[in-house]
Amino acid sequence: MYLLGEQSAWADALINRLQSLPALWLRDLAPCGPTLELEASDDLLAQLPADQLFLLNEGGISGCIAARPLFYWQEGDLIGLQQGENWADCRLCNEGALRLTPYRRGEFFQHLHADTHRAEQFLEYLLGQMAILAHAVAELKPREFRSTNGFKRVEAGETLISQGDVADHVFVIIDGHAEAFVDGQKVGDVPKDEIFGAMAVFTGEPRSATVIAREPSTIMLIPGEQFLSMTRTNPKIAHSLIESMARRIGQLNRQITRIPPPESLR
Repeated sequence: MYLLGEQSAWADALINRLQSLPALWLRDLAPCGPTLELEASDDLLAQLPADQLFLLNEGGISGCIAARPLFYWQEGDLIGLQQGENWADCRLCNEGALRLTPYRRGEFFQHLHADTHRAEQFLEYLLGQMAILAHAVAELKPREFRSTNGFKRVEAGETLISQGDVADHVFVIIDGHAEAFVDGQKVGDVPKDEIFGAMAVFTGEPRSATVIAREPSTIMLIPGEQFLSMTRTNPKIAHSLIESMARRIGQLNRQITRIPPPESLR
């Protein structure tokens, strides 16, 4: 069983190796019946006895999960291993004619385990297919975030970021509290779990505020590029950032309403 789509040279070589194994195991095991010759079908398993496995001698088979084609089998592969509740949503299809040699499942596994070398080859077959799928998932899955700078403990009064500095990190207060200042005037509080320093990372502009720890605090530092990648692939992070910015805007609005108007407007 292999993923549909383009494979790397490494995967192609492994696939060729895996396809040669079933015929070796079955060399000394007698089939339980004549070779089956089947026409095209959109539900192959419905035509095959559940107590049998099959060596695919001719043709190709595709496997669908939730109606999406994902897997394929070709000549030399073993058909019928995928059975049970975990595979209830898997449907096998073939667009052309097939030739399948049948073997009893029980006799097949007894035959495998009667010889240590065959048992090891069967394990190699299963692990090889897992490796192919794992590499495919690794190519498709966005890289997980892991901060390369880790955590930092700061004391009360320590400056975390300074207005006008280049923005190369985003910060999260894991424990503690900080305050934000613009031109020396306090413009807001930065509580625990708050993300701060992100706006300048997004815009590429210098820091617009200074942030100072109000009490001993633990800060997580996130490299800017990693944070941008994380917001693109993790909706929860983006949602948390929007909430943080909304609170900050609310604080600024409240402060603006408390500022007395100039003399000329009174």
